[in-house]
Amino acid sequence: MPEIWGKMPITEQPWSTVGEVQRVERFERGVELDCGNARVIISILAANLVRVRMAPNGEFSPRRSWATPVADEEWEQVPFELQETPEALELKTEQIRVTVGRNPVQITCFDQSGRVFAQDAEPGMAWRQGASANWKQIAEDEHFYGFGERTGLLDKRSDRLTNWTTDSLDYTALTDEMYQAIPFFMALRPQLGYGIFFNTTFWSQFDIGAEQYGVWKMQSQSKDLDYYIIYGPEPAQILQTYTQLTGRMPMPPRWSLGYHQCRWSYDSEEEVRQLAQEFRKRQIPCDVIHLDIDYMRGYRVFTWSPKRFPDPKTMVKDLSQDGFKFVTIVDPGVKEETEADYLPFEEGLEHDYFVRTAEGKIFHGYVWPGRAVFPDFLRPDVREWWGNLQKELTDVGIAGVWNDMNEPAMNDRPFGDPGKKMWFPLDAPQGPADEQTTHAEAHNLYGQMMARACAEGLERLRPNARSFVLTRSGYAGVQRWSAVWTGDNQSLWEYLEMSLPALCNLGLSGVAFVGEDIGGFAGNATAELFARWMQVGMLYPMMRAHSTTASARHEPWVFGDRVEKICREYIELRYRLLPYLYTLFWEAASTGAPILRPLLYHFPNDPKTYNLYDQVLLGPSLMAAPVYRPGVEERLVYLPEGEWYDWWSGETYQGANHILAQAPLEKMPLFVRAGAIIPLAPVMQYTDERPMDELRLRVYPGEGEWTLYEDDGHSFEYRTGAWATTTYRVHSDGPQTIVEITARQGEWQPRSRQVIVEVVGKGEQQFEDDGSDRRLTF
Repeated sequence: MPEIWGKMPITEQPWSTVGEVQRVERFERGVELDCGNARVIISILAANLVRVRMAPNGEFSPRRSWATPVADEEWEQVPFELQETPEALELKTEQIRVTVGRNPVQITCFDQSGRVFAQDAEPGMAWRQGASANWKQIAEDEHFYGFGERTGLLDKRSDRLTNWTTDSLDYTALTDEMYQAIPFFMALRPQLGYGIFFNTTFWSQFDIGAEQYGVWKMQSQSKDLDYYIIYGPEPAQILQTYTQLTGRMPMPPRWSLGYHQCRWSYDSEEEVRQLAQEFRKRQIPCDVIHLDIDYMRGYRVFTWSPKRFPDPKTMVKDLSQDGFKFVTIVDPGVKEETEADYLPFEEGLEHDYFVRTAEGKIFHGYVWPGRAVFPDFLRPDVREWWGNLQKELTDVGIAGVWNDMNEPAMNDRPFGDPGKKMWFPLDAPQGPADEQTTHAEAHNLYGQMMARACAEGLERLRPNARSFVLTRSGYAGVQRWSAVWTGDNQSLWEYLEMSLPALCNLGLSGVAFVGEDIGGFAGNATAELFARWMQVGMLYPMMRAHSTTASARHEPWVFGDRVEKICREYIELRYRLLPYLYTLFWEAASTGAPILRPLLYHFPNDPKTYNLYDQVLLGPSLMAAPVYRPGVEERLVYLPEGEWYDWWSGETYQGANHILAQAPLEKMPLFVRAGAIIPLAPVMQYTDERPMDELRLRVYPGEGEWTLYEDDGHSFEYRTGAWATTTYRVHSDGPQTIVEITARQGEWQPRSRQVIVEVVGKGEQQFEDDGSDRRLTF
């Protein structure tokens, strides 16, 4: 086949395929197949979870200490039946059947109704020098989601998606490689869904029917083929199993759910104090101020500029009195300077903590501080050292760390000079001595292991307070250690439009705590764009505005009184929704459910939701239909089945229908499902301004329930039982609406408060909350 643009033809190395099954050996979790030189192992880890491994030479790679998925032996054994015929094997659990042909060795899965999924296509499992691959069939009505951090729209059918962490500066809708590399996706069609986790940290790629219509392919530059099949049948079940396999997020500090303000850079103590004062004077809620690279002394990590921030500890202490928390940026590049009393460099050099080339030289690249060296975060001793270095920040009172430039991002010459992006040589050794590998295997893990070092260090240094961790780069399972944002976006309408499908696909990849820079990082937002982006940003699990030093300011008040009022209203709505949001974070920590959800998550059997990228659900109950274009003051909205209420007016609509919603600049169309129970807090200027002395339950008539989760919001005591849950139910009894409240569960006790139960369209009742059960009639 000719190369693109008519250059010389390419002769591709042929693929070798698995030979005929010669011997079958059953073991407690599955079967092992001897196929000549190659071996295949199929493991049943749960009733809906199958692991498939193929070793071309018969020898499987050992499990790495840094491996993301839970080890096979940690899964509780599940029963399965094995049947053999001359043509095939069949492994059957209570949820699925898996058949394996003997010649050719190809895998097909079936649900209980006999529907086929994850079916191998020709040539099935194969390998060639430096690569392994698998081909599977695409059903006619199948759609594909997840794939980690991606640009463009929601459904990725017909796309080619590469997993290789990259500094994606100036990314567009056509960009492939991004900051995150998460080789997981889910496929969905009515009544059936499944997920695939491609268990490789090497360079890998999914081709979802781009090369061959009706066939998807995964390939990796690893010698083994290793992947997991997760049966649904719906997205919630797929994600629950996937995050059981790769890990779930911990409960974040409650303040991190508030509004964050950032700029590259607020570069002096005076400027930061003025910023904080402006928020409080204008009564715009804000919890967090981020400090970008200019807080450091010459961009040296774990230092403070003596000129711009001469007394950071006093600044942090003073502003904490007014409710502000601080998050500081940290990059992996350590400035190379000998005999300069720069502890991170000297200690790293003394203990040989930095990445070396295959020839034994310490590798260097150029980042903000100039010539820099880089820790080998694959080593546990290096992670512990790096985590402890954050004492320079926590001693000042810093409550969170923002890990940036950790793909890793660097140039081959000083920043500002014309240079090229680069990363470590692929043959650079990394990892502990007893299981050393090369950067080819470690590259996608670099940012993740930095975030892990940060999170573990902060927990050691701040044992009585949860910290906030943010990372630009990561791999599957990154949610265990860090929140994620989508890097350097731009102040353009198309980036606002891309933000929700990008964050939804991250959520469908197990990463629930996600955000996008409100207003756009690069460029100048218009007043209208900033107002619309703030409305959408209210929905982001992490709500942070951010802008580059080369742009105009992007604080809520710089665009005039009208936009300031809009920003205040939507930030206040965010703070009112904190009890609802905090419960969604608990659900994410408990089950892996995303916080921001595409409509297909709750309506997976409605094909109209499959390509619907410009509407989104915040949890199960609130649906937003934001505006993504200038000058638009009304838009078409699809309401799925059921009854829906307009959040603003209380007007009702029947679902399975489209409506034309009014959307003047002051209004983002927002709808609530019938039967929803939305807990609301009073507006505060920061999350801990005072105890929640009033809890309003906004109840929408219908059939439904909601379990409210609460804890102290800052300590780790929730891990040992210091939490509380209260379940509320609503149903109709003729013309009456009944609200039932169960007795509070758990060991944590909230402060004394009034509970106001407001049934929309029917009135309200209130009572002093003593944790007992109640039944209210409206």
